[in-house]
Amino acid sequence: MEDLYYTIRQPSSEILFKEKKSKFFGYAYPISTEDEIKSLLEKIQKKHPTANHICYAWQLGIEPVSYRAYDDGEPTNTAGMPIYGQIQSFGVTNVLVIVARVFGGTKLGTGGLIAAYRHAAKMSLEGTKIIQKTLKEYIKLSFQYENINIIMRTIKQQKVTIHSQQLDLACELVISVRKNDAAEVRRLFKAIKGVGVFST
Repeated sequence: MEDLYYTIRQPSSEILFKEKKSKFFGYAYPISTEDEIKSLLEKIQKKHPTANHICYAWQLGIEPVSYRAYDDGEPTNTAGMPIYGQIQSFGVTNVLVIVARVFGGTKLGTGGLIAAYRHAAKMSLEGTKIIQKTLKEYIKLSFQYENINIIMRTIKQQKVTIHSQQLDLACELVISVRKNDAAEVRRLFKAIKGVGVFST
């Protein structure tokens, strides 16, 4: 179903992969917005001040997907894209994978770099739990208090989640519902006289 996707439950533990004395430290993080990425990168930079390259890839969303792969000075497409390839291979989204490399004095060559970054990313994603989630849509309902009983009854019947509520003479609720069910839930609430149904 198009409203199902896979992501990771929690950040992975730090992994270490060694190749010809170079050390590759890998991390996987669940993310929900692009704004979270900068602080996570800064955290790794502070943790590994001697790292020569801090490469990463991330993906957000399903329809549409947004992503970025970053080589941080490594030869083009030898770090970021191999990391991103593992995100795709594991079939996850809303994920950031970072690999910090401390150079060991021996060049690995293009093939060696690709293999090392790919393996570190794979180990990072293997070090966390992959979970299934559903895409949600948020709907705002506005109505007079006299409609509260039928509104609450419909919410219970449709098994939707209330995220915020303001109950007064004029009431406002924000609910979330599975994307696949959103059209039907909107239709049910619009059929109740005096109820305003809005996207948030």
